[in-house]
Amino acid sequence: MAEGSSYHFDTLQIHAGARPDPATGARQTPIYQTTAYVFRSAEHAAALFNLQEVGYIYSRLTNPTVSVLQERIATLEGGAGAVCCSSGHAAQIMALFPLMGPGRNVVASTRLYGGTVTQLSQTIRRFGWSARFVDTDDLGAVAAAIDADTRAIFCESIANPGGYVTDIRALADIADRAGIPLVVDNTSASPWLCRPIEQGATLVVHSMTKYLTGNGTVTGGAIVDSGRFNWSASDKFPSLSAPEPAYHGLRFHETFGPLAFTFHGIAVGLRDLGMTLNPQAAHYTLLGIETLSLRMERHVANAVKVAEWLEADPRVSAVTYAGLKSSPYHARAQKLYPRGAGALFTFAVRGGYAACVRLVDALQIFSHVANLGDSRSLVIHSASTTHRQLTLAQQMAAGADPDVVRLSIGLEDPADLIADLDQALAKATA
Repeated sequence: MAEGSSYHFDTLQIHAGARPDPATGARQTPIYQTTAYVFRSAEHAAALFNLQEVGYIYSRLTNPTVSVLQERIATLEGGAGAVCCSSGHAAQIMALFPLMGPGRNVVASTRLYGGTVTQLSQTIRRFGWSARFVDTDDLGAVAAAIDADTRAIFCESIANPGGYVTDIRALADIADRAGIPLVVDNTSASPWLCRPIEQGATLVVHSMTKYLTGNGTVTGGAIVDSGRFNWSASDKFPSLSAPEPAYHGLRFHETFGPLAFTFHGIAVGLRDLGMTLNPQAAHYTLLGIETLSLRMERHVANAVKVAEWLEADPRVSAVTYAGLKSSPYHARAQKLYPRGAGALFTFAVRGGYAACVRLVDALQIFSHVANLGDSRSLVIHSASTTHRQLTLAQQMAAGADPDVVRLSIGLEDPADLIADLDQALAKATA
């Protein structure tokens, strides 16, 4: 199909990037399970390695199945290009890789997935990078945290675990004034609920493991480049604006323009970090994306019903879902996320930590797993699992207080989900 903005989301999620296989006419994108590709000639090989011609060299870098997925995600997010990799955590490192250097820092939201907080507060120190965590509702604090060594602002569109809704446009304005990119993790929202690039984001990252695939079968990540950032406006991003010593002095921004970040992510990022997505995982994700809008609509509808029921239950002291009229983020969610506030939120159980543990053990339909965005409803006690490595202050800043349980609402009948929560709450608070 001819790509174009005239097509609607439901059409693009099925067709974008995909064409009948030229060799066989296969309608579904084949799994190209191969390591390497035969060059037509020595001249052809040299042109590929010089990035003078686009094609396939080695599956650590490029693969036809993965290429279709990259084009589809970039199209759905409204980006210029995308790079897929092995996990959401890999996507975060790959997004920062061309931007950062020893002594540089990133300003990050306090409301992030626990593993991301650990990655940014601990692991990236080994690269000589650092992170400054701020409440992104305090725009003054965000601006004040930026200094001459800051190279990006990082946030989640709908934060994990509490379902907090981020004002992306406000953060994008601060990033623009500072001349740095805004990186938005859009995993919990998916491009059906939120397109961060339209709100000013420079880069969008995904854990494709979650809603994009939607069935808990694979891990994968993606980085989408808006193609709108001027990497040559300052000397802050030499990997993209200056001669890149890791690629025979090529100036990526000068050579590739809006696709500079995407080409760098493949030619340098995947080549040297090796965070490759395998073609079978790409195939499963392509299949999942074909039903993304249908699933997200049901996820959101179910989440509203479950959250409203929990809010009215006396055994529950608080529900964080932004889709509730009582939420302090309800107005923001309606404005920025008109299709819904997602299907991820927390609720506080009267009885504290011990009651949360009993509730998790008593649930029957909800699966107790460290994942979200599955067709199945999922539950986890973040303070004892995904956010366990954080301090109490960090847990509370992230919305993972000891007395709260995180729900990822799936596609089951909502009446069954409510009944399961009802019986589990009875046992937890007895």
